[in-house]
Amino acid sequence: MSWGTELWDQFDNLDKHTQWGIDFLERYAKFVKERLDIEQNYAKQLRTLVKKYCPKRSKDEEPRFTSCLSFYSVLNELNDYAGQREVVAEEMTHKVYGELMRYSQDLKAERKHHLQEGRKAQQHLDHCWKLMENSKRKFERECKEAEKSQITFDRLDNDINATKSEVEKAKAQFYLRTHMADESKNEYAAQLQNFNGEQWKHFNNAIPHIFKNLQDMDDRRTVKLGETYRSFAEAERRVLPIISKCLEGMVSAAKAVDMRRDSAIVVESFKSGFEPPGDFPFEDFSQNLSRTGSDGTISNTPKGDRDREGPPPSRTDPKHPMSRTKNKLWLFGKKPKAPSLEDFSHLPPEQRRKRLQQRIDELSRELQKEIDQRDALNKMKDVYEKNPQMGDPTSLQPKISETMCNMEKLRSEIHKNETWLSEVEGKQSSRGDRRHSADNHHHTPIGRESPEGSYTDDTSQEHQTPQQRPSPPKPGQPHPDMHEFDDEFDDDDPLPVIGHCKALYSFDGQNEGTLVMAEDEVLYVIEEDKGDGWTRARKQNGGEGYVPTSYVEITMERNSKGPKLSSRP
Repeated sequence: MSWGTELWDQFDNLDKHTQWGIDFLERYAKFVKERLDIEQNYAKQLRTLVKKYCPKRSKDEEPRFTSCLSFYSVLNELNDYAGQREVVAEEMTHKVYGELMRYSQDLKAERKHHLQEGRKAQQHLDHCWKLMENSKRKFERECKEAEKSQITFDRLDNDINATKSEVEKAKAQFYLRTHMADESKNEYAAQLQNFNGEQWKHFNNAIPHIFKNLQDMDDRRTVKLGETYRSFAEAERRVLPIISKCLEGMVSAAKAVDMRRDSAIVVESFKSGFEPPGDFPFEDFSQNLSRTGSDGTISNTPKGDRDREGPPPSRTDPKHPMSRTKNKLWLFGKKPKAPSLEDFSHLPPEQRRKRLQQRIDELSRELQKEIDQRDALNKMKDVYEKNPQMGDPTSLQPKISETMCNMEKLRSEIHKNETWLSEVEGKQSSRGDRRHSADNHHHTPIGRESPEGSYTDDTSQEHQTPQQRPSPPKPGQPHPDMHEFDDEFDDDDPLPVIGHCKALYSFDGQNEGTLVMAEDEVLYVIEEDKGDGWTRARKQNGGEGYVPTSYVEITMERNSKGPKLSSRP
């Protein structure tokens, strides 16, 4: 249906309609702009969220749990998902919003041109109509003047009193007005014919052509809107396969969560290598009571046999961490914070072994790199020696010497860490041997348990200090006959001072058997470290307990039987 034939008289309404069409197109463009802003902000917020929850530590420090690894995979997939939202926003920016804004400018220019042509045609028709209308009024006016002159002439011509000159003058005026009326008539007829022709051309040629151009412009605007509607949807549909892969990756990450593997990692990460504590022995304080046969004896052992077994053991040291039945075990208590040591002696045996092995592996990799670099430099030196024009072989010597020095340092570090590792593995393997040897050698005291639950490695030291009070037997070890240690329980005197120490750090001593100390405080050493990282000390006010060896600087007395120790950093 053509606008030119159906809407020939609706120029103003078509003017308003085409303006509405452009306004609607720009309104849709504004909608697309707000939509792509939402996409951009959504993608930006997603990337910020991923960055917020991504690990900031190195991979070596990150947990290796499957639940953590899966979560990091979900974060990576979400980051890729955010990238696809950015692609959607970019597609909408260039193929929808940008295209609409360019097309809107073209439409405005084209509409302005067509409307100007229509106004010019209308102005030309209006001009023709004015000319015709002016000629018509002139013709009408001349006819009225001619009629007046005719009436005047007829009146004078019939008046007997009128002179001949007056009649001739009226007659001449009548002829003149009649002639002017005839000329006005001809001019009016010509202008009327011209206007009718121009009006036919206006409504049959000019206006239909202009309205057809406006209709074509509006049709193209409608088609363009439909195309951008599709581009708007296609911008998102094109990324759906990739988004689907991102979601599938999240599902795969969820399926990768393995509770058994995580539990195994927990065991491997926190296993200390210590034996769990055993039952506390029964301490019989009634053996010194004299009984008769009528006392309803508690023990059927004859007196002579009891004498041969030796006197009953005295009470154990109340300050020893394992001598109280209601004390809190270190296994469940809060361990003191010790400064990190180069040999990791502040860690439990199993964790220490793992850290040392990890360091050895790292040093071995570095050593291999230095070896490869040395071999490469030696090959290059051989090439330079055979072909002096390629380079000076002496220029490589400083680098070779530096590499050899680095290799020696790394080998020394590896040897030192391997020595510590052998020491740890030796202690762990010998712990079970000490448990069995305590049952067979009656003169060997039971291994002392440290506040951390570790055991004495140097049993010979306890042979040299018989005055020391033994601690309860090692957990899990068969309880020996208490009468075998009568000689060691006879003396309740305090342990002798074998040295003194100065606190390098403050220690809260919150657990049973430990001793509170302030920084720079001086204490008496009454029992040296047996390899478990703890030293038994006594305050000047008489309080006794264990303190971390790494927290103090120890000085042994010259007459003490133990080895002299210097500072422990």
